[in-house]
Amino acid sequence: MKILDRIARKLGYAKRGYAAAKQSRLTSDWTMQTKSANSEIRADLETLRARARQLERDNDYIRRYFKVLENNVLGAGGIKLQAKAKDEDGSFDTAANAKVEAAWRNWGTMGNCTVTGSQSWQDAQRLILRSVARDGSCIIRKVTNYDNPHRFALQILEADLLNNDANVRLKNGNSIRMGIELNEWEKPVAYHLRDGHKGDEFGMNQPNKTNRIPADEIILAYLPERAHQNIGVPWIVSAMTRLNMLAGYEEAELVGARVSSAKMGFYIKNEQGEGYQGEQDETGNLINQAEPGAFEELPFGTDFKTFDPSHPTANYADYVKACLRGIAAGLGVSYTSLANDLEGVNYSSIRAGLLEEREEWKQIQNWFTTHLCQPVFDAWLPYALLSGALDLPAAKVEKFAAVEWKPRRWQWVDPLKDTQASVIAVANGFKSRRAIIAEAGGDIEDTYAELEQDDRLADAKGIKVDGGNSPKPTEEVAGG
Repeated sequence: MKILDRIARKLGYAKRGYAAAKQSRLTSDWTMQTKSANSEIRADLETLRARARQLERDNDYIRRYFKVLENNVLGAGGIKLQAKAKDEDGSFDTAANAKVEAAWRNWGTMGNCTVTGSQSWQDAQRLILRSVARDGSCIIRKVTNYDNPHRFALQILEADLLNNDANVRLKNGNSIRMGIELNEWEKPVAYHLRDGHKGDEFGMNQPNKTNRIPADEIILAYLPERAHQNIGVPWIVSAMTRLNMLAGYEEAELVGARVSSAKMGFYIKNEQGEGYQGEQDETGNLINQAEPGAFEELPFGTDFKTFDPSHPTANYADYVKACLRGIAAGLGVSYTSLANDLEGVNYSSIRAGLLEEREEWKQIQNWFTTHLCQPVFDAWLPYALLSGALDLPAAKVEKFAAVEWKPRRWQWVDPLKDTQASVIAVANGFKSRRAIIAEAGGDIEDTYAELEQDDRLADAKGIKVDGGNSPKPTEEVAGG
């Protein structure tokens, strides 16, 4: 066969193809098998979740990642609602919008938002985001006619309750994949949930049966990476192996450094010396303590051998930094954010890193508002109107459904430079004021209303506001 290949190459008929698809001793451990997304996930999902949760409990970098994720996607106040209902003439219905926003805030308080009564809407957002990032998916059940003023609440469930063992084709043409019932178009029509958690201790709340819940009651939050994928995997999946190995390496270096600091050396005895006055233990080993400026006589026939393992090694810091760069790439964050390391960072480099990272946060924000915030609001609105919690006519539900979501935005490293750039952009017509305010997470209507209120308050107090200067009294001080 090799002879034929050589002849073919000489004649110009050598086989062509992708280098990455070729087989050799260097690529023998590289997989060549293709599976569907669901087949790959089903085989490893429980193990991936268990290991991701262990990393969340014990790994400092993963705990840092989840904090960075929450802080940048949700911020201190979560993703906020901006009502945008308009009258027939196209102007905003300010009074109605204020009522919608007030009712939404009231529903989002602790005691109304979730069936447990122990979480606010802001708490629920954080729990759901973390659950999806850690477990790959999170189940949110919309509970209608619940016993609260809005007649609506959420039940947040771990994705473990999905019956992964339910994988069958039904007689009506539907199929169940990992507990999710799909129609012929792979659209979810129901979710098969266990009535308890398999991992509960002492047999408490162990699952006894599976309940079929219609899909219109469930939001399954996850980020698909492939077509036909019905459930998600932990976002940290590609970094998990390296994180675990790095943790083991750091532990070994720590133990080595501790032993190196505590153990100074060993006595080597050829024969027992006479007249030695030092201490010995029950087995005859010499016992000595190190003291500054002290010299010790060794018995005849005894030698001393130093013990210096030199831990941590000289390249320890560089190796850890190199590993963390790869881990940060897998997590979609910058190295400086993950490692909390700002050494050697200047304005230009940190700005370049933040620009890329913030695009990642914006993508997650868009996904979060589309797949969670908007469906929850759409389910809440009719019940709030019918229950009277929102004092507006229920017949105009479509009008009041017009909303926008305002996720957090960020200050820059040097806000003065960016503010000056925004002023120049507006002055030259490159950007609108609306766009500048929106980039900061604000709304132009709210901003102008607040400025108007500020001006009225300043006039009432006799304060003159001169451009961007500090407020000054309208009357000059005598002798000034």
